[in-house]
Amino acid sequence: MSLSAVLLAAGPSPSPTPSDSETPRVPSLQDAQESATNAAGWVEQNWSTWLAIGLRVLLIVVIAAVLRVFVRRAITKLIDRMNRTVQSVDGGALGGLLVNVERRRQRSQAIGSVLRSVASFLIIGTAALMILGTFQINLAPLLASAGVAGVAIGFGARNLVTDFLSGVFMILEDQYGVGDTIDAGVAAGEVIEVGLRVTKLRGDGGEIWYVRNGEVKRIGNLSQGWATANVDVTVHAGEDLDRVKATLDEVAEKMGAEEPWNELLWGPIEVLGLDSVLLDSMVVRITAKTMPGKSLTVERELRWRIKRAFDAAGIRIVGGATAPVEEQPVDPTAGMAAPSVYANATSPQSAAASPLAPPAPTSTTK
Repeated sequence: MSLSAVLLAAGPSPSPTPSDSETPRVPSLQDAQESATNAAGWVEQNWSTWLAIGLRVLLIVVIAAVLRVFVRRAITKLIDRMNRTVQSVDGGALGGLLVNVERRRQRSQAIGSVLRSVASFLIIGTAALMILGTFQINLAPLLASAGVAGVAIGFGARNLVTDFLSGVFMILEDQYGVGDTIDAGVAAGEVIEVGLRVTKLRGDGGEIWYVRNGEVKRIGNLSQGWATANVDVTVHAGEDLDRVKATLDEVAEKMGAEEPWNELLWGPIEVLGLDSVLLDSMVVRITAKTMPGKSLTVERELRWRIKRAFDAAGIRIVGGATAPVEEQPVDPTAGMAAPSVYANATSPQSAAASPLAPPAPTSTTK
């Protein structure tokens, strides 16, 4: 079979036509109308769902905002009422001395700030979870991730959490406040600022100590209640005890009647008696109840007055626990030898003890 016969049997080859080429299709007006109709139908079918979700979210936000404002105002009024109640109860002379305005103000602000922050966190967090639940979002993975992150942060910042919680309980229990003199173990001094994480102290030398609340294991508050002034007077063992006690009673009575000591002393100055008796000295103890933080001032003034009164009465005060041994006056002639008769050259004893003179030589004449 020839090549021409094969071509004829196959038939004529197809020629390309303009309709077979790829050309962009321009949407017609009918297509646009169909798309708009579909969109309108979809919106018409889902607008009620959208509206319900929007109204629910709006309602949650409004309720959360109103509840937050109401709770914050209630906490503020509660704190103010507590302050007024405490001030009315402590309205006496003793309570007025114990109430520190700055301390109570800072304590109220700290407590109110903590309560308001906790309330805002709970309300806003609950509202956010409710809004996410409205959008049909699965909250289980989110809550699980938040739990894991919370545990990790808790382990990483456990010291910070400990300091914060310790500070909250210190403020709530009113363990100390601004103006108090405390002994926190790691440092001691006057409290000048109380925070949720750090307490600031002013030391005796003027230094400022920053004490972390989580490191405080025990606290000694020297400014609450009352203080005790104790003075020990050591006198010679040979002094008359009745005269010593009478002199001390006179000093105590006079000091308790003078200003400003009558305000610093919250009780009479008492002579307790002999605290110890040694070989050549006696210790007499005096005590008095004073205003908090004023015991050292009262002790210094009491020692000053006792020393002056004892000097006027001729009572000897011993400087230590045991009186020094009194030395006898030294005889200036103790180191000198007794006079001797041999010191006089004309005495018979000196003449008898003096060596004999050699005889004078004699001359012979023939």
